[in-house]
Amino acid sequence: MVDIYCKNNNSTQSFPEGSSLLDIYNGFGLDMPYGVVSAKVNNKVEDLNFRVYYNKDVEFLDITNPSGMRTYFRSLCFILVKAVEELYPQGSISLEHPVSRGYYCDLHLDRSIGLDDVIRIKQKMQEIIAADIPFQRIECHTRQAAEMFLQHGMMDKAKLLRSYDQLYTFYYRLGNTTDCYYGSLVPSTGYIRLFDIVKYYDGLLLRIPNRKDPTRLEEVVKQEKMLEVFQEYHRWNEILGIATVGDFNIACQKGLATELVNVSEALQEKKIVRIADEITHRDQNGERVKLVLISGPSSSGKTTFSKRLSVQLITNGMRPYPISLDDYFVNRDDTPLDENGKHDFESFYALDLPFFESQLQDLIAGKEIELPRFNFVTGKREMSGRKLRINDNMILILEGIHALNPELTRHIPEANKYKIYVSALTTIQLDNHNYIPTTDNRLLRRIIRDSKYRGSSAEDTINRWESVRAGEEKWIFPYQEYADAMFNSALLFELAVLKDYAEPLLRKVPNNCPAYSEANRLLRFLGYFTSIPDNQLPPTSLLREFLGGSSFRY
Repeated sequence: MVDIYCKNNNSTQSFPEGSSLLDIYNGFGLDMPYGVVSAKVNNKVEDLNFRVYYNKDVEFLDITNPSGMRTYFRSLCFILVKAVEELYPQGSISLEHPVSRGYYCDLHLDRSIGLDDVIRIKQKMQEIIAADIPFQRIECHTRQAAEMFLQHGMMDKAKLLRSYDQLYTFYYRLGNTTDCYYGSLVPSTGYIRLFDIVKYYDGLLLRIPNRKDPTRLEEVVKQEKMLEVFQEYHRWNEILGIATVGDFNIACQKGLATELVNVSEALQEKKIVRIADEITHRDQNGERVKLVLISGPSSSGKTTFSKRLSVQLITNGMRPYPISLDDYFVNRDDTPLDENGKHDFESFYALDLPFFESQLQDLIAGKEIELPRFNFVTGKREMSGRKLRINDNMILILEGIHALNPELTRHIPEANKYKIYVSALTTIQLDNHNYIPTTDNRLLRRIIRDSKYRGSSAEDTINRWESVRAGEEKWIFPYQEYADAMFNSALLFELAVLKDYAEPLLRKVPNNCPAYSEANRLLRFLGYFTSIPDNQLPPTSLLREFLGGSSFRY
């Protein structure tokens, strides 16, 4: 017998050796209203078929938990792949990127897709779910798995596994359909309760339940600009011949890493030049741009982007002047409180909006102002003694998470503003059915930066991440489509560079803390990348903001 401590009800119970997690869930008599999908065993996520042979701590997860939602989504993707395989034996589907609170999928047929295709796919998925087919997990030698996928014509998976440095790996089987998913799945298709799939531009949008209220689907939000950014970068990847991590690893093994770095950096610089030119030459009824607003979520690289943009504006004869929104915080004691009674520094109302508005209006009107400076030691705003007046060729660069909120600059004419949204929108995929979350890209950047410059451990950063993400959902993402330009700060090669920095930090996360499950997931994920040393990065690279060695002053 083994003793299992269940964190869901804080009780301990004995079970026969080799009991599955599903057996244990039923043995505890738990009834999770949204359904159990996976579990943390000693803070490591496992599927419900996992068998226990020793005493363990167990926490059962539903889709309100981020790990549980990933399990649900991976399982739903496999059902979609199987439906397409059965309906279109000569076709295929690839999961491209998250957009519009769903996931954009490209259906590859020898013709354009219509609404009848979407209806057929949805019906087939519903049939597969109703049949309650089990997901079978098969572990084997990595070389054997790679050979199997090669024989099935799934080159993306074969390439990835051939470059994977682990002796053994696992794959899944659903009926007669075989696929790879790099994490847990639900026990069977009947565990999928809610989904939808709709036509979305030239492809499909796979819709998932809302994490906070799993009884309803996420609402579709139009994100045409975001979709265009993703598609632009996918076109660039095609030019480079790099669509998946397997392609990338093989290119590195052939000695092409330096070329990939140089081309990726050049493409980013080209985009920055285009934005600078548009700002410089924009003229609306005789009104020029006087204020550039730069926003984006945590660790998106806003600061380095603003510095590189400033360089390009200078080459166009402009005089950029940076202003930090941080200097317009209200005094700390006046900061609004969150639902837990703690100061909410992410809130829009943590800014002294009337004071900021008055100063900005004075500047745009040609008046001189004295800039403030926030003293983070005393928690109070002070006047800096620095005077500022906008000259004919001067342009203000305002960078901050609230920069695109229309309320911030409502009294400034639109003709005088240029709005930019910056984010790390990862465009490379693990393989055709496994995308890389953009949030993982940013989280790894932040873990490295927090450790290097803020004295925070990976555990601390991971523990805060959910709160950071909640703030982004509330204060940043709703305004991203207001941007005049979107800039993707992710670099094709960057996860291969971040790997050597992040892995030692992630390994320090102890397995007796909640953050361990996320650290373990990120370590497994990074294991699929061939590493690239950072000495190949130029000093102006956006990644230098997180790694150090930048030629810019921060």
